Amino acid sequence: MIVPIPFDPDDAWGHKSAHHVAGTVAGRGVRGVIESYDGGPGIVLGAAWRRDCGVRAGDQVSVILVPEGPQRGDLAPDVLEALEAEPAAGLFFDGLAQFYRKAFLTWIDATKRRPELRAPRIVEMVDLLKAGKKERPPG
Repeated sequence: MIVPIPFDPDDAWGHKSAHHVAGTVAGRGVRGVIESYDGGPGIVLGAAWRRDCGVRAGDQVSVILVPEGPQRGDLAPDVLEALEAEPAAGLFFDGLAQFYRKAFLTWIDATKRRPELRAPRIVEMVDLLKAGKKERPPG
């Protein structure tokens, strides 16, 4: 089942390669990615979500969706500046699922006791994002 989105997510939330969202449909929690379909943007409600929910195709329901995870406005100024300086890295970061964005930010923020590591970690994150890497290698 596809829930149509009656607006352009790029206009509402800024251009991203993928819009990961969270919220509710008919009062039940949902997470997903807004994708393009024949009728425009929408999210898919899979079989597990639909099971015993009482919602059928064609039903009118309340839908509340918000961008998931840290957004550009939530970023520290140095991280934001680095992503804005490298638009390809910034666009890739914006399209990542919240898990990956949070992992990068947690890794950068883990430098509180060793602030000299913060700038090199930001540089490494940007390099990884430019290379299309969702996460840093183990180690």
